[in-house]
Amino acid sequence: MDKKLQSQLDGLFEKYAELLIGKTEPEHVEMVKAYVLYSSIAKSMPPLAKHWNESYPDAKEAMKDLISEIKKLNEEHRETKN
Repeated sequence: MDKKLQSQLDGLFEKYAELLIGKTEPEHVEMVKAYVLYSSIAKSMPPLAKHWNESYPDAKEAMKDLISEIKKLNEEHRETKN
C-alpha cells in the first residue's frame, strides 16, 4: 500500500473514531480499527470469526470487552452532544 493511501486511511479512521466516540487519541483510534476489522469479518465471514473465537477464547473475551468499551464511549459521546 502506498504512503498516500495509508495516510488517507489513517485520516478516515481518525474521523470515524471522532464521530463514533468523540476521541482521536492514538489508543482510541487503534481500538476503533480493531472494532471495525472484527465487525466487518464477523458480518462478511461469520465462520472465520467463529473459528477465531474458538481458537482464541482469551482474545474473544478481550474483543467483547473492547466492543463494550466502545459502546460505552459512544453513549457518553452522544450524551455530551445533546
